Amino acid sequence: MDATKRKLYWRKNLRFLLILLTFWFLVSYGCGILWVEQLNAIRIGGFKLGFWFAQQGAIYVFVVLIFVYVYGMNKIDRSFDVNEE
Repeated sequence: MDATKRKLYWRKNLRFLLILLTFWFLVSYGCGILWVEQLNAIRIGGFKLGFWFAQQGAIYVFVVLIFVYVYGMNKIDRSFDVNEE
């Protein structure tokens, strides 16, 4: 792979990673701490939504983000022909 393609590959890789990290930050810090009072006005299964995000919801989002990362990186790798297959 030449230097131009390598730079483009890493630019896409870092952009994808920054998008996922931003989403992770918004869910964990935003929903669990910053917007907890507003989210607590909503109830799910008898629990306040802010409490649910702080205790369980963020963990579910993190697990989903792992699968999104794997899928997205495999797609980027295939588009630049650096996949493991």
